[in-house]
Amino acid sequence: MITGLASSALDLRRPHRMVERSVMVYRRGWMVIVSGFFEPLFFLLSIRIGFGALIGDIEVGGRTIGYAEFVAPALMAAAAMNGAIFDSTMNVFYKVKYSKLYDSVLATPMTTADVALGEIAWAMLRGLMYSVAFLLTMWALGMTGSAWVVLAVPVCVLIGFAFASIGMAVTSFMRSWSDFEYVPAVQVPLFLFSATFFPLSQYGSWGWVVQLSPLYHGVALVRGANLGEWSWTYLGHVAVLVGLAVVGLTITARRLRALLLS
Repeated sequence: MITGLASSALDLRRPHRMVERSVMVYRRGWMVIVSGFFEPLFFLLSIRIGFGALIGDIEVGGRTIGYAEFVAPALMAAAAMNGAIFDSTMNVFYKVKYSKLYDSVLATPMTTADVALGEIAWAMLRGLMYSVAFLLTMWALGMTGSAWVVLAVPVCVLIGFAFASIGMAVTSFMRSWSDFEYVPAVQVPLFLFSATFFPLSQYGSWGWVVQLSPLYHGVALVRGANLGEWSWTYLGHVAVLVGLAVVGLTITARRLRALLLS
């Protein structure tokens, strides 16, 4: 796996050109990007204004915080996931199967590794845009618990990178639009059951299942940043997300080579 990634990296030439193209395309379709931010935002506002008052305060790591403050970092991590998945799945599938964009790109000096990393980087940037907007909303609503919350931004970059890599890798195996029914079938449970709305301790003996969720590791990191806490266990969360990103990027580069050059 490491050898495959290294060989793909050596084949990189101009991945930033794919990012530039996406920026140019979305200058006229900016509403598509903005719309993806609203789902987690509405969740946040509903909890802040209504539902959170019914639950009150909860205890996390020996500290008592408001329920809205507990959920907000998790929704920020989910925003990064959503942004990355949106662009690395259906948009990529359309470019491969219908617009044949990548065939045109590969007629230039660019390589399949350029396409893979460039598209993943753009999806990651879309997730980052959602995360920054969400962080500003949290700050405006008084839901940031520490100045260290700024570290949640690079964490969301890592979350976006991991989900964009895995999303594009999975998309390379898709055969038709009907296959995309499986995307929300996986995405929604990840959103709901990644210690997003309840502490891990509330899952009891099923807590180990929650820890299998890639989003759980991102939620733990963002929540820790918002609380201004540090633990050596965070290195494990980072390792999981980095590992997923490496695996996804490697598979994507190989699959694109097989799909477009075979």
